Amino acid sequence: FAAVPPPSCRYIRERKILLVARAQVRYSIPEEMAKGSLVGNIVQDLGLDVKKLNSGRARIFTEDSSECIGLNVDKGTLVVKERIDREELCGQASPCSLHFQIIVENPMELYRIDVEILDINDNAPAFAKKEMHFQISESAAPGTRFSLDGAKDPDVALNTLQTYQLNPTDHFQLKPLSRSDGTKYVEMVLQSALDREKQEEHKLILTAYDGGTPQKSGSVKINIIVLDANDNAPVFGQSLYRVVVSENASKGTIVLTVSATDADQETNGEVMYSFSQNTEGASVLFNIDAHTGEITISGLLDFEQCRHYELDVEATDNGGLTDTSKVLIEITDVNDNAPVISIISFSNPIPEDSAPETVIALLNIKDSDSGKNGQVKCSISPDLSFRIKSSSSNFYSLVSDQALDRETVSEYDITITATDEGSPSFSTNKTVTLKISDVNDNAPLFTRQSYTAFVIENNLPGMSIFSVKASDKDFGNNARISYLLGDNQVNGVSASAFISVNAESGEIFAVRSFDYEQIKEFQIRVKAQDGGSPPLSSNVTVKIMIQDQNDNAPQVLYPVQTSNSLVSEMVPRSADVGYLVTKVVAVDVDSGQNAWLSYKLQKATDRALFEVGLQNGEIRTIRQVNDKDAVKQRLTVVVEDNGQPSRSATVNVNVAVADSFPEVLSEFTDFTHDKEYNDNLTFYLVLALAVVSFLFIVSIIAILSVKCYRWRREQMFYKSNGNLPVIPCYPPLYADVGGTGTLRQVYNYDMCGTTDSRQSDMKYVRPYSQSIISLDGTHTLPQAQRDKLIIDDSDNQVSIAAEGYRETQRKGWAGLDETGLGWTRLEWTGLDETGLDWAGLGWTGLDETGLD
Repeated sequence: FAAVPPPSCRYIRERKILLVARAQVRYSIPEEMAKGSLVGNIVQDLGLDVKKLNSGRARIFTEDSSECIGLNVDKGTLVVKERIDREELCGQASPCSLHFQIIVENPMELYRIDVEILDINDNAPAFAKKEMHFQISESAAPGTRFSLDGAKDPDVALNTLQTYQLNPTDHFQLKPLSRSDGTKYVEMVLQSALDREKQEEHKLILTAYDGGTPQKSGSVKINIIVLDANDNAPVFGQSLYRVVVSENASKGTIVLTVSATDADQETNGEVMYSFSQNTEGASVLFNIDAHTGEITISGLLDFEQCRHYELDVEATDNGGLTDTSKVLIEITDVNDNAPVISIISFSNPIPEDSAPETVIALLNIKDSDSGKNGQVKCSISPDLSFRIKSSSSNFYSLVSDQALDRETVSEYDITITATDEGSPSFSTNKTVTLKISDVNDNAPLFTRQSYTAFVIENNLPGMSIFSVKASDKDFGNNARISYLLGDNQVNGVSASAFISVNAESGEIFAVRSFDYEQIKEFQIRVKAQDGGSPPLSSNVTVKIMIQDQNDNAPQVLYPVQTSNSLVSEMVPRSADVGYLVTKVVAVDVDSGQNAWLSYKLQKATDRALFEVGLQNGEIRTIRQVNDKDAVKQRLTVVVEDNGQPSRSATVNVNVAVADSFPEVLSEFTDFTHDKEYNDNLTFYLVLALAVVSFLFIVSIIAILSVKCYRWRREQMFYKSNGNLPVIPCYPPLYADVGGTGTLRQVYNYDMCGTTDSRQSDMKYVRPYSQSIISLDGTHTLPQAQRDKLIIDDSDNQVSIAAEGYRETQRKGWAGLDETGLGWTRLEWTGLDETGLDWAGLGWTGLDETGLD
């Protein structure tokens, strides 16, 4: 994007954004931007939210604590905080970048930001000196070269120094050159001969230009003095000088003084002394005074490096004429060198079972000094298991002195000391590290004798369960441990069908998904074997414990839900508060708290009438039943376990609030057929207009029909003879045992009744523990028990009349109709023309008396 340039220049700044992995963004900006200038919008480029920057206390972190770039948290932008000078920041390095991180907390996130600083042409080429001075003899031949000091430009690339220009060019021209490192310099070449008589001084301007836009330049003045011709050369008094110097002579020590004379007068007779180019190496160690010819030591002399030096000295007058002389300097030795220890051969490592006197290393020890200064003695510490043997002049061997044990000491640091016999003496220490190679004499060992791992059931196959770790005191392949699964079996099946072991890491994985209800725990053996030859191994037992997960919902045992059931329970209108209606019994195959069940009333026709015991599932009345309560009551009970997350099951319980069986029959024709209506207000308003006028006529007809129906039913009941059919009554499938939600024991009451209360039967049978009679009429009792419910001959019945009335009340029957029987626990599904539906009880036909 384009940024507004400063008044002094115009430029277009391009921002290049490169998104890379792990939330990294890169910007490019020019140097020298004004404070507050926009660098980039990190909210847009990183896909962040400005609110997140504020709430996460976003900040910039730099390793060098530089604060050139600032973060505007309110806008989510990066701005220039301080003036950025690329040359001050990176010098000649290119590219030049600022690296920092943006840290956002809650949660902690890190974004890497790279800002490349682009160079602008803000520096002009500059020369180190303002003027250059040359003295050139008028006898100098054309083609003579003169080296010029180059200009420096701290900018980079095209903005740095590019070309030079010389003006005027009457006698001289420029020759641009480049060094191996890419830097550019120039030489001034004489094109035509100079004539001091015509022009004694020449003034030139050397200008350096860069390649920036706009282009910048720098210049320097060149002053050239033309010298008079010289016809006499200097002459040395000696062609060869000899001198002896100790190698420990200090810097500044005068070695000797050379002298030369010139027959010329005035300036042409002045002589200057210097080393020739042939003695460039020696000139580092020696210095000559250009006026006096005094040679002094300027470096450190070393007899061992060079025992003598040859110096070529030049005497030059102002006209450029020269004479040369040779200086021979001999260096004498002093004891200034310590012995040098060289390892010729070194056997590393050596086996721990190596015998004593095994040669470990061959040494060469040398001292560059001469005489006693170069005689050396060698030794090592006597506490080690090794010693030094002298084999020949300057050669020594390091040998073992006793048995080695890698497990005790795996490596030795052996310090070898060499001392010369000089005065004062010098010594040298050299430390070698000797490693002891391993022999496979240790088996892998586990950190514990046995392990116990836990895994939650329904795990994913391939999930990591546990990790075992063994260690081996040996080294290398001898300590490289592989983990193997033992060949033991789990419930008759190979352990490999349940578990796998990573051979490298010892990590144990589940091959299959486990079910706590099928298997709760099992044991496996893991073998750790090293890579030695022969290999050694050890075993460990891992006990896998399967932890239960709440993966099973509760199952309702009672009441049994069927599609044809009408009424499960009957509550007399005389029932007191706390009357036990029924009990919901459920189980959960899970264990622990996952199997702890609780019962809650989810829906009810009248919530103010019933309640459900939280722990035992007992449905009881919470107030006195009155005449206003509806006959049909439907309860929905939710059974929940205590797992996380919990699972539940629902059961519907139908309850009839009535005192007599005929009252129940008239109300329960469509008890179980709950109709779902779409609450469409418009539909009911329209329908109401049509129905209101119809209801009055229907009500009159209904009242007359009911009265006729009841009169006919009473006539049939009282006119029936003694051979009335037996109506089976299904036993309740619950027990009021006062438990806490677990079905402990069920008692059954079998009752067979007729329409005549004088012929009824009530029997108490053994606790119900084997079979259940479904309320929808499906027979699941054994044949012997079902035969008890069939009564072939009414003469075998026991008349209980009034005694039966009291007995049935004692047995738990809560209501009696006008026949003296309680039909509360019977389910009638329909009525025939006699007012009774015998098909629901298993009766298939009616004779002329209205009975089957």
